Amino acid sequence: MADATRPQGLLRRLQDDLAEMGVRPGGVLMVHSSLSGTGLAPTAVRDALLRALGPDGTLVVPAFTPENSDTSRAYHVSTEGMTEREKAEFRAAMLPFEKDVTPCPTMGALAECVRTTPGAVRSAHPQTSFAGLGPRAAELLADHDPHCHLGERSPMASLYTADAQILLLRVGFEVCTAFHLAEYRTTPAPPMRTYRCVLEERGGWISYEDLSLFDGDFGEIGARLPRELLEEREWAGRPMVLLGLRDAVDSAQRLMSGYRG
Repeated sequence: MADATRPQGLLRRLQDDLAEMGVRPGGVLMVHSSLSGTGLAPTAVRDALLRALGPDGTLVVPAFTPENSDTSRAYHVSTEGMTEREKAEFRAAMLPFEKDVTPCPTMGALAECVRTTPGAVRSAHPQTSFAGLGPRAAELLADHDPHCHLGERSPMASLYTADAQILLLRVGFEVCTAFHLAEYRTTPAPPMRTYRCVLEERGGWISYEDLSLFDGDFGEIGARLPRELLEEREWAGRPMVLLGLRDAVDSAQRLMSGYRG
């Protein structure tokens, strides 16, 4: 039992759990994760996931970058209490989004590990990009309209079509980004809002209109999903959940349509 709490024991347990839960060899797996406190290197977890998927499988992670936007939650937190002049200086110093080099620190160590792995592919959205490894990564992440965060013109829709699976590895449904695709599909459609971010060169700001995305009820939606859709375990002291992305989106759409708006 003690060995299962050590890094090598955790990796063996993860490998066993992934197989038992039903991660599909040759399939597509989108992973949200937190490795904090596990003592594991993200490269080791990445390799365990790739082994579970096999040589024909594809691993995808969110590689979001709220740090280069002045309309993001991250910006408002970082500039709280600043004067307008200080905010202007803060914006002027923001680094632009560059697909091949901009890190995604808020997405966790595993996401950054996948993004920086040789051969990784990244979608081009300056705010909500995805990174992937595997034979289908380029295909799935190729089309990402810069004016569409997570809707029909984003990799999220491609992952839905590909019948991908979602793994929540020590994180809750609060970060299950597939639920955002359900937002785009609800009736009536949610309101729009303006987003701004900087890319290409310092000072190269762009604005665009997209859905006013809201994740405040994602935890509740996850709790209301039919339990037969989920495979659940505990790993490294926190929950681990596997489910189909289509099931997640379709169920969330039905729930949202019942009370949102």
